[in-house]
Amino acid sequence: MKRHAPSDDGKHLLSKVGAPLRANVLNKGFVRLVDAMGGDAAVVDAARVCYDSRSKGEAQDRRLIAYLMTHAHLTPFEHAVFKFHVSTPIFVARQWFRHRMASYNEVSGRYTEIKDEFYIPTVWRAQDAIDKQGSIAAAKLDHKKLSAKLAAQVRSSMAAYREMLAAGVAREMARLVLPLNLYTQFYWTVNCRSLMNFISLRADEHAQWEMQQYALALAEFFRLRMPWTWKAFLSHAWKGRNPALSEAAAAGQADGQP
Repeated sequence: MKRHAPSDDGKHLLSKVGAPLRANVLNKGFVRLVDAMGGDAAVVDAARVCYDSRSKGEAQDRRLIAYLMTHAHLTPFEHAVFKFHVSTPIFVARQWFRHRMASYNEVSGRYTEIKDEFYIPTVWRAQDAIDKQGSIAAAKLDHKKLSAKLAAQVRSSMAAYREMLAAGVAREMARLVLPLNLYTQFYWTVNCRSLMNFISLRADEHAQWEMQQYALALAEFFRLRMPWTWKAFLSHAWKGRNPALSEAAAAGQADGQP
């Protein structure tokens, strides 16, 4: 059974915005690659230092990365690091922060006034009766009515927030009226090994659909920055189910490279 309904909210085309790459996610979110250290070569160097050697050319280096991935020798992948700037709804961020092998710094609702940025889905899902934590496509739901209802609730909450600030209530208390679909922003620095673990769990169809969209955006940055490792990951480590990654894995196997 298909668990998640398709939605145009999930388009995350990569675009050049200034220097960093940026992927737009959901209606107002994004993932932006701020910085990166290392890459496929860093993985190779970290692995070959055990034998006091360096790169032996592309063919052998690609085979080495595939071997490391196949046999779960994963510490060399920790020497490649990504720094992302993320904007996501709070309910997605709370799932994201469960991945603890990384560094986080989040915007503070105590130090700054909350922006009027909320996630309003255009497609709603029903509760899955079999998978208690999951959801399924629901054509019978009145999607426009539900979106309008949420938008009205957001406007009411934001109005109450601003009224409280105007009355002199502290920002740290006025924010209590705001809902979980509010966007937050944070910096996330993560090594390649932990990023692969994140994608393995959060791009899979069992993850919440909104979280999947962010995982797919991260996967595209991973592919662009570390193409050899990305291919090895899809071929030897990815065990989940997601049409986008399954198609990429099949295309990678067809080219015959390790």
